[in-house]
Amino acid sequence: MSYGGGMDAREKILEAATELLAGASAADVSTRAVCEKAGVGAPMLYRLFGDKAGLLAAVVDRGFERYLASKRAARPSEDPVEDLKSGWDNHIRFALEHPSHYRLMYSPELTVPPAAAQEAHDLLHGILERCAAEGRLTVPPALATQMIMSANVGAALSMLTRPEQYTDPTFSQRLRDAVLDAVTRPADTDLPRKDHSVPVAAATLAARLRADLPPALTTAESALLQQWLDKLSER
Repeated sequence: MSYGGGMDAREKILEAATELLAGASAADVSTRAVCEKAGVGAPMLYRLFGDKAGLLAAVVDRGFERYLASKRAARPSEDPVEDLKSGWDNHIRFALEHPSHYRLMYSPELTVPPAAAQEAHDLLHGILERCAAEGRLTVPPALATQMIMSANVGAALSMLTRPEQYTDPTFSQRLRDAVLDAVTRPADTDLPRKDHSVPVAAATLAARLRADLPPALTTAESALLQQWLDKLSER
């Protein structure tokens, strides 16, 4: 089937690629098949997307748009750690409800990094900056972002590709809590845990300075202070 009507060429190609990828791996779907299904010529596809990798990245961004739109619109709660938990659960839910798009996001064929992946990373990092500013992180926000995102993605892909091995309905929540317990601390703790006192204090001050830089510091002084605090927060 080819696409006609009011759809422009870009949407026709993206729709065709999405349908073809729903039942096959990225390696099995050719640009020729996409063009035939969309009813457009190959020059049009390459003009719009550059190559197959560019097309695949655009398919991912299109598929993740609704998910990211909901995250952009979400209002922060009073507890950023609870926001981390909600974000983890929403990520897993999206992966299980949209397996084709999610697998494609991490396919070896996807040599062009999709904008959706970077935006999801940035949104998570923003929540962790809030955690750090409130003294809730035991590691720097950048490291916490890597740890949480890696675990979240790993859990989602494991559940998608090996469902017969991941039958425990509490698996995702158990992993989530284990990871968050490793990088965060309770809100009602007045003082940092003894073994993390300096790193927590450094990460907290660094986040607060990034959010509200004192005008008394020059650009060079601010950069140097951030460098020192980052080193101390990694102890």
